[in-house]
Amino acid sequence: MFGIQSRLKLLFVVIVTLVLTISGSYTQYSLGKALEESNLRLRKGVITRLQISLPSALWDLDKSKVDSIVEAEMLPPEVVAIRVYDSSVGLFAGKLRAADGKLVGVDGASEPGGQAVDAPLVFHEGGTASASIKPVSVGRVVINFSRAQIDKALASELMRKVIEVLLLDLILVAALSLSLRVVFEPLKQLRDGLFDLATRGTDEVEELPENRRDELGEVIRGFNQIQRRLKSTIGRIREAEDAARRSAQQTAQAMHDLRQTQESLLQAERLASLGSLVAGVAHEINTPVGIALTSASVLKAATDELEIAVNGAGLKKSDILRYVETASESARLIMNNAYRAAHLIHSFKQIAVDQTSEARRPFGLHEYIEEIVSSLQPKLKKTPISLVLNCPDDIVLDSYPGAFAQVITNLTLNCVEHAFEVDTAGEIMISARLDGEVVELHVKDDGRGIAPDVLDRIFDPFFTTRRGQGGTGLGLNIVYNLIVKQFLGTIAVSSTLGQGTHFTLRIPRVTPVEGAAEGAP
Repeated sequence: MFGIQSRLKLLFVVIVTLVLTISGSYTQYSLGKALEESNLRLRKGVITRLQISLPSALWDLDKSKVDSIVEAEMLPPEVVAIRVYDSSVGLFAGKLRAADGKLVGVDGASEPGGQAVDAPLVFHEGGTASASIKPVSVGRVVINFSRAQIDKALASELMRKVIEVLLLDLILVAALSLSLRVVFEPLKQLRDGLFDLATRGTDEVEELPENRRDELGEVIRGFNQIQRRLKSTIGRIREAEDAARRSAQQTAQAMHDLRQTQESLLQAERLASLGSLVAGVAHEINTPVGIALTSASVLKAATDELEIAVNGAGLKKSDILRYVETASESARLIMNNAYRAAHLIHSFKQIAVDQTSEARRPFGLHEYIEEIVSSLQPKLKKTPISLVLNCPDDIVLDSYPGAFAQVITNLTLNCVEHAFEVDTAGEIMISARLDGEVVELHVKDDGRGIAPDVLDRIFDPFFTTRRGQGGTGLGLNIVYNLIVKQFLGTIAVSSTLGQGTHFTLRIPRVTPVEGAAEGAP
């Protein structure tokens, strides 16, 4: 018979096992996340060091130096293969980790396992990346990383947790067996007596209290009458508890799935924003690069003509003057367009690096907003909307530039998409001031404004007035989460129909350390 004592033991074991399983799952998740982050840092470190040390050796075709660099970088067991390719001869050198852990050459070897990462190798003559020295691509390096160490560590931790749960369950069962015996031995005796009483007549039942002078005597008198009712009631209660427990578990799982989906959509929104930025900047760079290339071609043709004239006997002063005029104009066009392209690349590089990194650093507010606005020009110049920046030059933030760029980008593009009708002129103003140690930012537009019935919902996730027209409802939700959770600041909005919308952001000039614990959404 599956008695109360056994059920109590099972219940306690189930509860302890469930708690330990939840705790172990969280520990396993934290360990996996930490190992993934460590593996990512290792990958970045290996790639960075190879991109720094290999180009000069590959430029000199120094195979022994390349081999020594490759062997040094393959000390971590996560690196299973490194192959160095020259831009002209193909596979130049490389090492592969064999099954016994030794390093062997890659010539004739099969394709190594693990995840392959391809990185270019660029050589800078003179040893520096000066703007006056053109970098030369000397080849590429392919690194294969293995996840075996991560899987092994996770499997070991999982086995340890399973053994721990089993040992604790055994200890709990032993402890409960000893402790419950004190209670259930008297109850067992009472059970036998009550079973006998249930089969006897009413007169005999009345005689039992005369022989028992303890609390059990009082229990016996009423137990037979309420026994069946209690069993029915207890059965219904347990069924209700089981149903409630199942419902709670289903609700918790649904909430967990919803949060994971929301986080995935938020990350996709941020990556989509960065992808749009890449496409726009690439389009913008095409024009100055094309003009510079055309000017260089014209200058080359003029130089060839002058060289022919010099080698012949018909060089005239007018030829030299014409060449000087052509060279001057070509040089001016090349310089102007090269500077324009370099400025676009610098702005995009800084914004793109910041948006893909959670690194914290000091940055000038005015200069950084200008870089953000510059990166948004491919989007803004397609509209008759002007953007005005009014920000002091002396405000310096010690914070997260990537998250800040996401905030300004989302607010600006939100104004462009929602505040104005198509081909309608307007103005977006970004202003800032320092209030003690708090930076107050204002983003205003003179567009059509926001209706009062939706004003309180604009920061809700997935709320959008452009459903089915490309709107996801995540832009302002990302802004709200970054300002409140990562910057530990506040954001407010006011709007009047037909008169525009005004966002007010207040964030600490120096983001508190606690903001890092919150993390970006």
